[in-house]
Amino acid sequence: MTAGDRVDALGDRVSGLAASAPAPSALARWGLGLMLVAAGAHKLLDPAGWTVYVTDWLAPLLVVSPTTFMLANGYLELGFAALLLADRYTAFAALVAAVSLAATTAYLAVVWLDTGAFGDVVARDVGLTGLALAVLVDALRNE
Repeated sequence: MTAGDRVDALGDRVSGLAASAPAPSALARWGLGLMLVAAGAHKLLDPAGWTVYVTDWLAPLLVVSPTTFMLANGYLELGFAALLLADRYTAFAALVAAVSLAATTAYLAVVWLDTGAFGDVVARDVGLTGLALAVLVDALRNE
């Protein structure tokens, strides 16, 4: 078997796997839902670990302590994750996720430009915002 034949055989296997895989929209929805499960659960288990993202100028604008804010977000994220994973009220859940991620990304971008902190998180959150928007658009198109 030549190298070209092996590449062709591998391509055939990959194509077969892709043909039997779940729809890309379902994979995106599951990915967003699982990210929200991970973030929400971690906020409930270690809210103090998340309060580092609350800057000195943001803290006074919160109506609750940063820890309480993170705990509330953790519960909300788990709820919206459940909706996404169950494929129920998907457009609403994806809209909330997209708005939340976009606002968080914008806030962290300001902090990054001002202090140099959280650039890595901004880079990640840009992609997650795009994922949430993709799930939202798909849900709206399929209503």
